[in-house]
Amino acid sequence: MKERKYFGTDGIRGLVGEEPITPEFALKLGYAVGKVLSRQGTHKILIGKDTRISGYMLESALEAGLSAAGIDIELMGPMPTPAIAYLTRTFRAEAGIVISASHNPYHDNGIKFFSSDGEKLPDDVELAIEAELDKPMLGISSEHLGKARRLDDAAGRYIEFCKSNFPNQLSLKGLRMVVDCAHGATYHIAPAVFRELGADVVTIGTSPDGFNINAGFGATDTKALSAKVKEVRADFGVALDGDGDRLMMVDGNGKLVDGDQLIFIIAHFWQQKGLLTGGVVGTLMSNFGMEVALKDLGIAFERANVGDRYVLERLKANGWVLGGESSGHIISLNHTTTGDGIIAALQVMHALVCTQKNLAELAKAMPKYPQKLINVRYQKGQDPLLSDDVTESVADAEKKLAGTGRVLLRKSGTEPLVRVMVEGADANLVESLAKSIAEVVTKVAQ
Repeated sequence: MKERKYFGTDGIRGLVGEEPITPEFALKLGYAVGKVLSRQGTHKILIGKDTRISGYMLESALEAGLSAAGIDIELMGPMPTPAIAYLTRTFRAEAGIVISASHNPYHDNGIKFFSSDGEKLPDDVELAIEAELDKPMLGISSEHLGKARRLDDAAGRYIEFCKSNFPNQLSLKGLRMVVDCAHGATYHIAPAVFRELGADVVTIGTSPDGFNINAGFGATDTKALSAKVKEVRADFGVALDGDGDRLMMVDGNGKLVDGDQLIFIIAHFWQQKGLLTGGVVGTLMSNFGMEVALKDLGIAFERANVGDRYVLERLKANGWVLGGESSGHIISLNHTTTGDGIIAALQVMHALVCTQKNLAELAKAMPKYPQKLINVRYQKGQDPLLSDDVTESVADAEKKLAGTGRVLLRKSGTEPLVRVMVEGADANLVESLAKSIAEVVTKVAQ
């Protein structure tokens, strides 16, 4: 497979004002996307964005490039990433574009794509777009230019879709919850979904100004949510990230319930209701406690590489429907095609309503194992993971854990670091083994 120049595992991302996140590049990218996708027979693409101030600039540039390639554009405005995946399918569009850098701060932005099926673009399409970027932009006659229009009811359509994923005969009446939208793309959607299903909703992080997305709020920083839950005596809190594809929750005591625990709660409940197809896909970083707890329930578990793209690949290969990451990307293929924070939250709430248990009780069924992570820097050109000394230190640690934990060594994809991770039932042993392996890696890396 040819190496990509611009596309990463989740589209194109970077610092606003620096290549490739510039208006000139976005213009060319829109044109290249339009030229590649117009060959496939349709001439309509959706564009959504989160609440970053740079979204206006990039939206206009993409719109101009697509129009110049003869593509019609439906402008969705601020919308969650999973909403664009859904609307791309329902509009029978050739593709959906999301302008967002997800959980990153406002000075970053990105451009990611969904196919007509509401899934990530295939590799060959991404490579074709990159090849088109190297060609000059050519004008077309006025009668062939694409038209753009803004869809005013996009939010309403997605709200109804979300509500349709919660049983009609059930209600959230009697539940008090705090919803933190990270001043991001769900600010006008998530509260409405939960209120219309009957919940008493208190909101924070719902006043975007273009600069405050993810700043002290949302799935990557739940301190404000925990404090608010305790202040208003809510049953639980929901935290979404800037583009709405991640979910974290806190229980009524303000204690964090992370992605691994939420996946376990959903899997356990679905198993009880006969809704679980196959097993669960996690990642290399999923807590060992989830693996053990699922095994105790007789639920198969498989680890994929870090990244929701890889989780999705394994789900489809296995014919399974549930998977995700500790960070809160949760994919339920029996409801949608991509990670969706609101949809995942509704699955947890379904469990709360039906079991009549609180979130702390449901989370307690999955003990989290202590985990120690140490980063060791190495010289470029080296590969400490190939060292016999490192291999022996890992084998020795695994022998001492005796099946009550695991060791993971992986290289960072962005800098010369080896991440040494050990987790297990005994916190002191985990700490000791992680330090021991890190010392060996350090010695080899010198």
